[in-house]
Amino acid sequence: MEFNAVILAGGKATRLGGVPKPALKYDGATLLTHALQAARGASAVVVVGPEAEALPGEILRAREEPVFAGPAAAIAAGLAALKTSASSQAWTLVLACDMPHASRGVELLWAALASHPGVEGAMAVSTDGRKQPLLGAYRTAALEREVAAASEGDGLTNSSVFRLLARLNLLDVDVPAGSTDDVDTWEDAAALGIDYELEADVKSQEETLEEWCRTLLQAFELEGVDVDVNEVLAVAGVAAHSVVRPAAPLTTFIAGYAAGMARGIGQASDDASMKAALELARKVAKEYAEPGTDTE
Repeated sequence: MEFNAVILAGGKATRLGGVPKPALKYDGATLLTHALQAARGASAVVVVGPEAEALPGEILRAREEPVFAGPAAAIAAGLAALKTSASSQAWTLVLACDMPHASRGVELLWAALASHPGVEGAMAVSTDGRKQPLLGAYRTAALEREVAAASEGDGLTNSSVFRLLARLNLLDVDVPAGSTDDVDTWEDAAALGIDYELEADVKSQEETLEEWCRTLLQAFELEGVDVDVNEVLAVAGVAAHSVVRPAAPLTTFIAGYAAGMARGIGQASDDASMKAALELARKVAKEYAEPGTDTE
């Protein structure tokens, strides 16, 4: 398969305290370097994100517009850069830079596409059944068509990648365990064995969040309520990835409101009502992202 590659290396990394994901080190190399390795064989590669790390001269750079407009907008920026600066290829590999084991799944994508010549692309599916469009290979013409259609409509700012791909005829490809593991939180980083030199800053962020949580609970006279900060942030992350980024605070607010209502009328304890609300919010957000669903 002849292909170009778009590597997404932007984003605010809010749950990492703003620490840029591409520069995190895994197994002696940065996450961005691992992503470039996963894209080896590409005729041309564009990295969409800030110029935070030196790249080989042949690697193209691009930036989504506006900055931090989300992965769908970043894909569009990458396609535009490839179209103007490199020869067009029939296929475009799309990779997020924060999946250090993405290379395990890339060859399986190409093998699946070779066996199904009529489809418009393939995306990875993790061992727990979650679809990951940022480990996918898509017909360039189909991607450009959908980007153009979105640009004529509501645009791609803060839009879901699933929405961008919703009309494509795609294969779901099971990939090996770990292929789609990404780094959204410091817990994710630790699970993958990723260290960061500014450990003190990381601890400071965690301590600040805990302190802020206690301050809010005190202000609302809820000192006895135990809030799992990491779980709340994880649910927010699912909503941000599966719907649109502004869905994160809205989702956690509604889940919290629902938990409070359940506790107020005596349906369940604080812990049980909060756990149930967060689980439901996570489930609804994941289902909302299914291809073919309008994920505005």
